[in-house]
Amino acid sequence: MQDCKLISTSLPVNFKLSSSMSPSSEAERMKMSRVPYASVVGSLMFAMNCTRLDIAHAVGIVSRYMANPGREHWNVVKRVLRYLKGTENVALCYGGLDFIVKGYVDSDYAGDIDKSKSTTGYVFALTSGAVSWVLKLQSVVATSTTEAEYVATTQASKEAVWLKMILKELGH
Repeated sequence: MQDCKLISTSLPVNFKLSSSMSPSSEAERMKMSRVPYASVVGSLMFAMNCTRLDIAHAVGIVSRYMANPGREHWNVVKRVLRYLKGTENVALCYGGLDFIVKGYVDSDYAGDIDKSKSTTGYVFALTSGAVSWVLKLQSVVATSTTEAEYVATTQASKEAVWLKMILKELGH
């Protein structure tokens, strides 16, 4: 991927992956077993958890297919690598005088094609730098967009309470 074509987004708009894109024959599975899918996705997870929250959505999607990845799944992983290559200079920056935690939360409704589950995403920033972020499938199947938003808001609220307690413990 050293000389790959650089791109500006980790995923195209309205892009969906599903388990139907996974190999169905033994020959296809053998071919994909030679691809370092799990290793690369694990490395992307490490980068996402430590410094690159901008790839959280893409990594959350490709990690769902670790057990039986297909060619399309692998192409998306390579796309994320191309995005990272093109954004090598992107970094989290912390600074500023206002010691205020700001949180943002959102969800999609039934965004997972295979299980009809919604995805929760939230990020909390402190002095303009992200300190906590999550993107994951919800544990329940929401029956409406409103319910998906409530579930997401509940999860983000728990994180906000925890952040408030840890900051209080640290003297802020």
